[in-house]
Amino acid sequence: MPDAPVVLGPNQPPQFYRGGAGIARFRGTPQPSAYAPEDWVGSTTSIFSRPGLGLSRLPDGSTLRSAIAAAPDDFLGPDHVARYGADPALLVKILDTGERLVVHFHPDRDFAARHLGSRYGKTEAWIILDASPAACVYLGFKQDTDLAVIRRWVAGQDTAAILGSLNKVPVAAGDTWLVPAGVPHAIGAGITLVELQEPTDFSILLEWAGFLIDGPREGHLGLGFDVALTALDVSGWDERRLDALHAPRPDAAERPFVTRLLPARADAFFRASLVDVAGPVVFEPGYAILVVVVGEGRLAYPTGTLPVRRGSTILVPYGAGPTTFDGHFQALRCRPPVS
Repeated sequence: MPDAPVVLGPNQPPQFYRGGAGIARFRGTPQPSAYAPEDWVGSTTSIFSRPGLGLSRLPDGSTLRSAIAAAPDDFLGPDHVARYGADPALLVKILDTGERLVVHFHPDRDFAARHLGSRYGKTEAWIILDASPAACVYLGFKQDTDLAVIRRWVAGQDTAAILGSLNKVPVAAGDTWLVPAGVPHAIGAGITLVELQEPTDFSILLEWAGFLIDGPREGHLGLGFDVALTALDVSGWDERRLDALHAPRPDAAERPFVTRLLPARADAFFRASLVDVAGPVVFEPGYAILVVVVGEGRLAYPTGTLPVRRGSTILVPYGAGPTTFDGHFQALRCRPPVS
């Protein structure tokens, strides 16, 4: 029975873009390669078209997926299992960009159910841990854009036109953004972030020129671009719409012990809070992925204690019971959708 939190080590499957130095600094571990920009934390999800790659392993060598399948109520709690089955319904990543990521987007749940046989799409959220002074992301079209025009840009790999059509948004440490499925986006270079997402690896590319990926073959989830591009949100995202996706950084002097980080509309997909520990903070039983971002301390639970520090990533199963955070640290507490 899983009755204690579990420390999860790095899990960085190779990708087609460069990065990972920020993960190495954050964790205090070696960078496995120049193409290791994503650390899949608490993953029961495989990379698309590469079964098994990306799954998290527990200290005994078993996959988290198989362990949850064997004891779903103990890991996830009965209410969660009643709604989602033996599935955490959540994937957490630490992501670090050594170069700008390609412009891409993800299908929503309706499209994924009709075309990919999945109950999940890939809405995601970004919590910025570190960013270079000029760091930015690209998020949503500036104005309504004709799909026929976008098809021409994609076919001709007109990167200037694709990037130029998107909102360029400066980011800094502490920023959080919700990225709904369908919205085109790219993460600029020099950013380390924690990403919460639905538990899939569904990405559709709008560009790939200059990257180590065969876009015409791998960029459309095997559906062909004629079908895949119908999942794209071609509407314009003005300042008002973007503001609804962005949570302002809380003032450190006013921040409570637990700060909600994402808009309420994210609750159907995942939840995230910043826990600011300067004395005991108690949480009721519940599945969570913790990412310790500052300081050090301990987790106490009915059967023991676990030391934690900056860079630690911890899976807290429902079966661990009530958990007390104590010491002097800050942690992101990432939760599945509301059950």
